[in-house]
Amino acid sequence: MMDTFYIDSLDNINAVAADFLSKYNEERVLAFYGPMGVGKTTFVKALCEQLKVEDTVNSPSFAIVNEYHTPEDKIVYHFDFYRLKEEEEAYDMGYEDYLYSGHYSMIEWPEKIASLLPPGRLELTLEELSDGRRMITVQKK
Repeated sequence: MMDTFYIDSLDNINAVAADFLSKYNEERVLAFYGPMGVGKTTFVKALCEQLKVEDTVNSPSFAIVNEYHTPEDKIVYHFDFYRLKEEEEAYDMGYEDYLYSGHYSMIEWPEKIASLLPPGRLELTLEELSDGRRMITVQKK
């Protein structure tokens, strides 16, 4: 199964995020692939806005993981594994407690922990098209 979503501009990113969440309302582990600057964090922010996250959403580049909360007591874990040098660092931070919690885990740079990713996750690949739009390809793994 593969789906494709298009973000025409920041004006429609929230609509795309809402559409994505309505279609994929069961999956909790989302792995975001794509080059630096393609909009992974921006799309995570839009998803969090749709989930009504109360906290400020920003890239957890240095913290590796940020925890956000919603009014319905949902938790969103936002990971940025860009700075990880080896998978062992993910073990040290207790990644299993997050990814298998049943809460949302949104992972940027998941290729850094490729062998640790759980089955049943969604892999979202973001690409910038020649006209500046973003294409998001979604596959369940």
